[in-house]
Amino acid sequence: MKSHFWFNKSQRNGIFFLALIIITLQLIYFFVIPKFENKDSIDSMEIIQIQHKIDSIKRIKIAEKENKSIPKIYPFNPSYLTDAKGYQLGLNIDEIDRLLAHRAAGKFVNSAKQFQEITKISDSLLAVIAPYFKFPDWITNPKKKSNTWKEKERTISSTADNSTTEDKNKAIVIGDLNSVTAEELKSINGIGEKLAKRIIDYRKKLSGFSFNTQLYEVYYLDKQVADKVLLRYNVLSKPSITKINVNTATFKEVLSIVYIDYELTKKIFEYKDEVAEIQLIEELKKIPDFPIDKFDSIALYLEAK
Repeated sequence: MKSHFWFNKSQRNGIFFLALIIITLQLIYFFVIPKFENKDSIDSMEIIQIQHKIDSIKRIKIAEKENKSIPKIYPFNPSYLTDAKGYQLGLNIDEIDRLLAHRAAGKFVNSAKQFQEITKISDSLLAVIAPYFKFPDWITNPKKKSNTWKEKERTISSTADNSTTEDKNKAIVIGDLNSVTAEELKSINGIGEKLAKRIIDYRKKLSGFSFNTQLYEVYYLDKQVADKVLLRYNVLSKPSITKINVNTATFKEVLSIVYIDYELTKKIFEYKDEVAEIQLIEELKKIPDFPIDKFDSIALYLEAK
């Protein structure tokens, strides 16, 4: 084998430059490339950390928005849950319709479990709203309620036995539901101070009862107790109600009507924009999903001019 010294000068220079290139590449591989790799790695970590912060802020904002959209919940009887209240609590249309169908059949909800079975709501939603369910005493304390009624029955029976023939023959004088006082209502079996106040407050909200049946709309007033009230008090004097012109009323004025919720108010204004002017109040019945059963009550407060 020839020694490298036998190569000519041009060949030796070529070998030298080749060795120099190999050494340079080795140095780049071991010292330069790792720095770029580490820099890319650091940049990637910083990007991930920033993304985590952005995601965290987004979650906080979403949570705040959800909390703001959830109204304050007060104790309520789930048997009398309205469609508007159901929307506020997070129930969808199908769940609300199931409950309304149950009530339309004359049935009541007596427990949180039964409420879920009827509406088919999720466990998570039930856990949120169930603590606010308020059932009548005869459901939550059946024994106590049973004894109370027995005592009342014995008292009524005893009073009836001791009453004179003259008292029995006395005619019952029907009072005016629009002028009865809270104290007079409290004299009726089953009505206490809170319930009497609730009836008076609802009468004010309606600007006076127009129909006897409006008494059944009072929150947490059992039908049996309402029947007792109507045995002694009826609507004898019609209230003076100032009707609102549906064509000139503001959104807030229409929404203030007891029988109209936010969704129905929107539909009324959308219909008004579509037809330019409502000629007859009966036109409201043409609105999709308009509650026909509430029309007579709504017509007490709205008119078309």
